[in-house]
Amino acid sequence: MYETREAAGEVLAEAVAALDLTDPVVFALPRGGVPVALPVAKVLGAPLDLMLVRKIGLPMQPELAAGALVDGPPEHIVWNEFVLSASGLSEADLQDIVIEERAKNADRRRLWLKGRAPIDVTGRSAVVVDDGIATGATMKAALKGLRERGPKEIVLAVPVAAADTLEEMRTLAEYVVCPLVPDYFRAVGLHYRKFGQVADDEVAAMMAAQNKE
Repeated sequence: MYETREAAGEVLAEAVAALDLTDPVVFALPRGGVPVALPVAKVLGAPLDLMLVRKIGLPMQPELAAGALVDGPPEHIVWNEFVLSASGLSEADLQDIVIEERAKNADRRRLWLKGRAPIDVTGRSAVVVDDGIATGATMKAALKGLRERGPKEIVLAVPVAAADTLEEMRTLAEYVVCPLVPDYFRAVGLHYRKFGQVADDEVAAMMAAQNKE
């Protein structure tokens, strides 16, 4: 069990540092992934960016994901063909929702990064960090979207994850780093002593401080 996200990030940083990475860039999934990613970026001497992913919900069932939108450039959409087929809708039917979620991604980049452009990862090692993985739907979309940006290699780095979900991720990254894979996994937060929500202003402050460094 980890004490805090920051402590988990320090453990993760040691493991990632052991890899032979080329000019790495660290990407955090906000909000919870940011305090974990900070120590990783510091140890690697790497810049830190955010991977912004928005769920594309059905019009009448917004909690049911028909896909996910990953900001870019290039922007990438991962569709859930099973949900689309079951709903009788097409990708074209959801374009208004895509436009809404694209605007939300842009708002979050302005809020958390003050409009800073995404870091070019072409030919570089991309390290994707979150505070843990349960079902992995958001992380899968993030990794698929990141692949479109032309990195040399992708490293998935999380402090804790469900074993079956982690196994699915191995096809989406060259390296998977996860120090804690419990035999019995119920929720990410149960593997932290302190697991409070990370506020928007905290994310903005952490990114601003890292940007100065």
